This record gives sequence, C-alpha cells and structure tokens, in this order.
Amino acid sequence: MTNTNDAGMLIEAVIFDVDGVLVDTAEYHFRAWRRLAEEELDIEFTEEDNERLKGVGRMESLEIILEIGGVKLDEEEKRRAAAWKNGYYQEYIENLDDSVILPGVMEILEELRMHHAHLGVASASKNAPKIMAALRELEDFFEARVYGQDLDHSKPHPQIFTLSADRLGVDPSRCTVVEDAEAGVEAAHRAGMFAVGIGSPKHLHKAEIVARGLDELNAADLLFKNSAPPISGAGDQAAARSEPGSAPDMS
Repeated sequence: MTNTNDAGMLIEAVIFDVDGVLVDTAEYHFRAWRRLAEEELDIEFTEEDNERLKGVGRMESLEIILEIGGVKLDEEEKRRAAAWKNGYYQEYIENLDDSVILPGVMEILEELRMHHAHLGVASASKNAPKIMAALRELEDFFEARVYGQDLDHSKPHPQIFTLSADRLGVDPSRCTVVEDAEAGVEAAHRAGMFAVGIGSPKHLHKAEIVARGLDELNAADLLFKNSAPPISGAGDQAAARSEPGSAPDMS
C-alpha cells in the first residue's frame, strides 16, 4: 500500500460506513442472502463467503453468490432474486431500535463533535436511509449523507467517499474513512483518504488502523494522520499498537 499520509496532519472530517461500523445489521444482510442462496438457489452460503459481499452493491453481491454456486440466471431472474433478498432484509429490519447501535459509537461521535469535526455517513446500501431514519439520535450527528441511491459505482471505486467529502466541503486529504470492508478501505485510499478498519485484521490489514470496534478507539485515532505502520486493534491497546496491521475487500 502506498501511504500518502503526512505525520501529524489534522483531519477535518470523518466519514462512517453504516453496517458493521455504526450499527449491527450486517447479520440481517447475511441471513437474507443465505436464505435466498439456500432456499431459492440451492447454494450453500457461509460466513466466509459473506466477507466477499461487504462493501459492494446488491446486484454485484448476487453475482458473487451465483459464482460461488456455479448457477446461471438470466437478467429477469437476477432482478427477481435481488428483490427477494431485499424483501427478506426489509422483513428482518422492520422493528429496528437503538439496541443495534454498536458499542462506543455514541461516545466517539460526541467526542468528535466536541473537536468540531465534520461528520458524514456513506453506505452503498439503499436501505441505509431507512436504518438511519429509525435511529434519529444517531442520525442527528451527521451533516452529510451518501447512500446507494446517489452512486453510479460500487466500492472499491472512490465515488462514495469523494462525493461525501464534497458534501462536507472538505478536501479528501483531510478526511478519515471508517469502514468494515476491504473494498471500502481500498475506496478510501483511492480517494486519497486515511482509512480505519473495523473488524478482522485478516481482511482489513491495508487500513492504517484496525480495531474490533469503535469502543477501542478515541477521537485522536481518527483525527490525526501518522506515518506509522497500521495499528491492529485488540483489547490491550498498548500491545495492539506495537503490532503491524493486515488487507482490502469488496462487499
């Protein structure tokens, strides 16, 4: 990875993915895709397979599942299958409440607001507006929003983040992206941004910082670029920050 970060450079904006970073509805996506794969397509679909879906759009995700199962569908059948999956997911998220907000999220957003950082959300999911609208206390932190409806390209294309920076009025080089997908980390880097990975170092080792959740981080981790090796999050922060990090993904 080419690291273009300037040591000590102050970040002006932080852009967050939604699923797997701010809220945990990723499990609902997995359940919906698995239900489609196994009940409608007769394809075995595992959690490891699901890693390939993180950060990419619905139709691209369907293509990956069809590739896994060696199944061919015509365009009409693909549209129907994608609609079934979305229906399953909508069914699962019908009664969302703030219990889906991940640990540490509200605290770090409050801390970032105290530091006058600009905050944005950026999700390739066309369901993200519904999720955020249901979580008004969370949604109110953000001044710019980019969702799947706004995009012509899926991650790892940088459009989602360059559009976010434009809406926040901040140069991309002054933005941090917080992502749980390999493809999202790659998109952030293509946009010229600092990347923080939330999840497994195995899949996110190209991020400058990797942590299991936002509860392992503080505002300073997101607001200062540095040229040190990637940080791998673990329970013991001091030990974790002495280790090299881990890679990118397309979901």
